[in-house]
Amino acid sequence: MSPKGDITLYTLTNASGASVTLSTLGAGIVGVVVPDKDGKMEDVVLGYADATDYIGDGPCAGKTPGRYANRIAKGKFSIDGKEYSLAINNGPNALHGGPEGFMNQNWEAEAVGSHVKFTYTAKDGEEGYPGELKATVVYSWNDNNELTIDFKAESDKKTVVNLTNHAYFNLDGENAGSILDHELQLLASRYLPTDETQIPTGEMAPVKDTPMDFTEPKRIGQDIEADFEALKIGKGYDHCWVLDNWHKHTLIPAARLKSAKTGRVVEVFTTQPGAQVYTGNWLAGSPKNKSGRSYNDYDGVAIECQGMPDAPNHRNFPCQLLGPGEVYEQTIVYRFTTSK
Repeated sequence: MSPKGDITLYTLTNASGASVTLSTLGAGIVGVVVPDKDGKMEDVVLGYADATDYIGDGPCAGKTPGRYANRIAKGKFSIDGKEYSLAINNGPNALHGGPEGFMNQNWEAEAVGSHVKFTYTAKDGEEGYPGELKATVVYSWNDNNELTIDFKAESDKKTVVNLTNHAYFNLDGENAGSILDHELQLLASRYLPTDETQIPTGEMAPVKDTPMDFTEPKRIGQDIEADFEALKIGKGYDHCWVLDNWHKHTLIPAARLKSAKTGRVVEVFTTQPGAQVYTGNWLAGSPKNKSGRSYNDYDGVAIECQGMPDAPNHRNFPCQLLGPGEVYEQTIVYRFTTSK
């Protein structure tokens, strides 16, 4: 029994034996077992040996952050002239909805066939956010090794919402060490520069001729130590890329991650306007993993499709406001394949 009550795990297994394991704690992904190019099955998602270690973990491994994923400057935003103040839990800023955000709640769950539906209702004023917000996260796993995540939220008051998934991938296996040799491609020709506290400046800057350029497949480690301010601020990649070809409610390709070693590939599709790529720059000191050791920095990479960080304070970013009678709906798909 955890301080959050009983944590329940669900495993969805498809016809080929590939599987996904999900947890009520943070409506999270705790394992994805898929084949490599030779058919060898391995878990490719970072996670911990003990289900209770996901409570309050720094990396937010595999979970659903909210009510607002990523950072809000100085924990403040306004709606219709009224200012709201959030908990400050990341330098001077609010991160992932606060210390008791959605990722640290034990969600209600129901499993039907190849789907698991998680539900959480945040109270009006919870962590400083206005409106009672009912959120659902539905995971579906099919025989093509596609994991689809459908996010939905409704509020009885005007509020802000930004939901994503915070899984860390290592396509060599969760305990295999550094992901700096993985190849990453992002369908994004712009990114969001930030100040030194990782709050976007409001500019959408071209990636061309910078270490932020992943428009063609590139080793993650190729430029990670370049003399470039963004990389120094985050000790690696921890930025939001602006996805090309984004249109509301349209599922678009966002990213492709590949391990040359195992041939495993994960393709990422989303209806969201941005993708935060975080190369696990502060994973050291995490709880013990499934193999009994603490992860090291750069042992996994998260590709978090989401609304823009700090969007409530930037008029030029896609709007993350949700009013009564409206429905927030977003989708992320992780498609696992192999290539020789």
